[in-house]
Amino acid sequence: MELKEQILHMLKTVYDPEIPVNIYDLGLIYDIDMDEAKNVVVTMTLTAPACPAADYIMEDVRMKVESVPDVKSVEVKIVFEPEWHPGLMSEEAKLELGFL
Repeated sequence: MELKEQILHMLKTVYDPEIPVNIYDLGLIYDIDMDEAKNVVVTMTLTAPACPAADYIMEDVRMKVESVPDVKSVEVKIVFEPEWHPGLMSEEAKLELGFL
């Protein structure tokens, strides 16, 4: 499995404790960037700027991506542009949360 696929697999194990869908399928992951030294930057957002689980989610992302073999370091960047909206969710997430 390619390194980026392994990272995506790990991101799909991260959940907002208040929502029963992983952060990847929620559409919270905007970008995964990796340099030649395999330092990873995950750019993501939250469903709301005042999300009470923000620190927990960020730390879970960092720890799980760091656990992927060959990843040297992980930086998690939280952005609010573009703003998250339900249209960013996968079809599976929309179905799970009753949007379909």
